[in-house]
Amino acid sequence: MASAVAEEAGTFRGILSGMRRLRTRRRRFSLVRGVLRDESGEMPVVWFNQPYLAQQVVAGEEYVLHGQVRESREGTGIELVNPSCERVREEGIGRIGRIGRIGRIAPVYPAVSGARGLGPATLRRVMDTVLGGLDLPRQVADTFPPDLLERYGLPRLGEALFALHRPDAAGFSDVEALNRRRSPAHLRVIYGELLETQLALALLRSREIAEAKPLRPRVDELLLAELRALVPFPLTRAQERVLGEIAADLAGPRPMLRLLQGDVGSGKTAVAALALGVVLANGFQGAFMAPTELLAEQHFASLQRLLGSRWRLGLFTGTRRMQEIGAVDLAVGTHALIQEKIVFERLGLAVVDEQHRFGVEQRAELRRKGEGTDLLVMTATPIPQTLALTAWGDLEISTIDEMPPGRTPVATRVLPARQRPRVYARVREELEAGGRAYVVAPLIEESGRVAAASLAEVEEHVRELLPGWTYALLHGRLPAPERERVMRSFAAGEVRVLVATTVIEVGVDVPEATCMVLESAERFGLAQLHQLRGRVGRGARPSLCFALYGKRTAEAKRRLEVFEETSDGFVIAEADLEIRGPGDVLGTRQAGLPQFRFVRLPEDREWLERARDDARGLLGRLDEPGLEMLREQTARWMEEIL
Repeated sequence: MASAVAEEAGTFRGILSGMRRLRTRRRRFSLVRGVLRDESGEMPVVWFNQPYLAQQVVAGEEYVLHGQVRESREGTGIELVNPSCERVREEGIGRIGRIGRIGRIAPVYPAVSGARGLGPATLRRVMDTVLGGLDLPRQVADTFPPDLLERYGLPRLGEALFALHRPDAAGFSDVEALNRRRSPAHLRVIYGELLETQLALALLRSREIAEAKPLRPRVDELLLAELRALVPFPLTRAQERVLGEIAADLAGPRPMLRLLQGDVGSGKTAVAALALGVVLANGFQGAFMAPTELLAEQHFASLQRLLGSRWRLGLFTGTRRMQEIGAVDLAVGTHALIQEKIVFERLGLAVVDEQHRFGVEQRAELRRKGEGTDLLVMTATPIPQTLALTAWGDLEISTIDEMPPGRTPVATRVLPARQRPRVYARVREELEAGGRAYVVAPLIEESGRVAAASLAEVEEHVRELLPGWTYALLHGRLPAPERERVMRSFAAGEVRVLVATTVIEVGVDVPEATCMVLESAERFGLAQLHQLRGRVGRGARPSLCFALYGKRTAEAKRRLEVFEETSDGFVIAEADLEIRGPGDVLGTRQAGLPQFRFVRLPEDREWLERARDDARGLLGRLDEPGLEMLREQTARWMEEIL
């Protein structure tokens, strides 16, 4: 038991005893508890909705258990949760595990959900029967060139699949390497999945930039100097570097496909505005697409201040269309910009903000509104390099890794909800000193399924604990004119406290706001917490952010610890990836990120980088004899990404 580590899966062998069934208040829900002992100690074990185990386990006998280790809900240490259970003897014990041959190296299959009789042991028996009638090494074709696999000492696909199911028969005896997914068989399927994705992305990029630009904008230092004069502050060195990368792409013969990332407040919008200025000055149209109406409205206001003195801007959303698309130089809007009826006359540059909320196909649709259109996608959520290569391997990446001078650090405190009176007393002090405050709720309305504060509950806290201070509500269901009125009142100081949902997550810039309270903070994602915190600390005065939490899971506790420890968006992005995994961080469907079956990121980053490099070389070999199947597969992979 000494090897058990919380939040990790493990296999343990020992004496199982103390089995008892516990009734709960929930109908049709039961617990079975026991204790597993070996020479190093003991560990509690718990099973959910498997009452038969209490009768089937033979007390004092030796068993092998495999499952997830977690911190005990009672705070008494660690426990093994819902493990598979096999008795160490030939005849087995009914449903618990009838595989018998426990002495061999055996794979651990996940139980089939909803089928009581299909646990890991039963699945092993089924797979043994199936494999007995197959010759995987001979019958499974490998689509990858042999020289590519030989480079890394990897087996062919059929050999790898056989070894994964029958490692002992395949001669794989390194149990540690098998459990760490670092056997040659594991590495073959990991590398294969990554190479498939990277090859599809490489092909996607090659097709997107295949067409030459019919006309290229003129980009020289004189034009850039004129455009810099429109920005009321000097650019940082990082902004200048990134602007140079974008300017080179704009002047190049092939369409630009570039991702611009940077931390909250690093000045991405200013760089995007200058890039748009380049194409507008050359007589082209520009498009700026944001995921929500509120964000589109805020970007429209910002771009109007920067570029409105020289060019005509229009706002296009689901509820607003200020003028015809042909009458504007720069169209700012939501998904409305990719509607079929929207026709640009001469689209030169398309900018997509908050790229992770759009799919690959949506950004491609916007590009197709023009001919040879340059594309710049932006994200205020720094993306771990691992994910950038996976989800956006078809894009070049520019990073603003320097903050403008004058940004003040935000002091962050994570506190239990019972500390609310103390926190709001500190908010009152900020208001009395002339500041403004955000109070954020995760929900608009109370939910019976989610234990989190609603806007109405938070409004009640504000009314009770901040008496006499003007406040207003802001959420996504408000009509656009009302949202604008509320934001103007808050910016002007007529409203001192903004009670809002996450609609303020990005794009809101009120330098006088010095305080933020996040209610039910355990319900927010780590990147979301960081984005919300970025709404304060935008002026000269020091700012505060309080995160009040209720009941926390182990994952929520870790998120809030990271949030309190650092304000570096890139550190937070890496931590978010480790805590939640790539699909949850990016939003699998929205980002176009494939749903990997074997790959784990960032653990497999080394193989991702190899696959990226190999895919670029393999792209030029697809017409070689013998790679017909690979060509067909690549086309199917591209369909999945799109």
